[in-house]
Amino acid sequence: MRLAQRLRQMTAGHWLAFYALILAAWAALFFMAPAAEIRGAGQIFGADFWVGFCAATPDIAGYLRVFLMWSVMSAAMMAPTAFPAFAVFDDLNRAGRAGFAAIAGGYLAVWLGFSLIAAAAQLALVKAELLSPFGDSRSAIFSAVLLLVAGLYQFSPVKEGCLSKCRLPMAFFMQHWQPGPGGAWRMGLRLGADCLGCCWALMTLAFVGGVMNLAFMGLATLIMVLEKLPDIGRPLTKPLGAVLILTAGVVLARALLMT
Repeated sequence: MRLAQRLRQMTAGHWLAFYALILAAWAALFFMAPAAEIRGAGQIFGADFWVGFCAATPDIAGYLRVFLMWSVMSAAMMAPTAFPAFAVFDDLNRAGRAGFAAIAGGYLAVWLGFSLIAAAAQLALVKAELLSPFGDSRSAIFSAVLLLVAGLYQFSPVKEGCLSKCRLPMAFFMQHWQPGPGGAWRMGLRLGADCLGCCWALMTLAFVGGVMNLAFMGLATLIMVLEKLPDIGRPLTKPLGAVLILTAGVVLARALLMT
């Protein structure tokens, strides 16, 4: 497809709505994220600081608000990684905007399911005092374990299998194509499941970098976008795993030396 035609296609109304969704999610994260100075004060003074500051921390806000936070974060971070697949679907789609909305909805529904689990995990980890009230790890050993798991997963056949489908969306749709909005919804669910298989371990590193930490979220989003690009992603995946494993070792070594 010629560049001019591609640009016209990706400025159609359904694409503009998709861009607006991503921008709205990132804007919400920006206004929800605590300032670095406030986060630092919370780390010094502990949970009592957040109670006195009247902040809606996870242990105070409850499950629903934490779930909504993870839902917004998942949409902001994972929707951009689906651009190549959605562009290929748009080339093949004969169901119009309804089909595009259906595949995007199915894809994001998978990440809503992930958010249900992540929110419950965050509240449990805060209660166990492994996380601070704002989702930062309070245990070097816990951080090292998450980094190690994420690093090892980069080398796993499950990760490679899921990435292969995300990197070759045309092959994915040739294998799983179903017509109509209902078919698009089911393909969105399948595509979201493959994406979850690619990225769940990296998303759990939010507990290391800090939930609602904009710098971490921006870097993680960039990495996950690049991983799904064939020419860039293939030489990136395993070195990234090695870096994560090495970082886990450094974090664990520092913790042992300080005890």
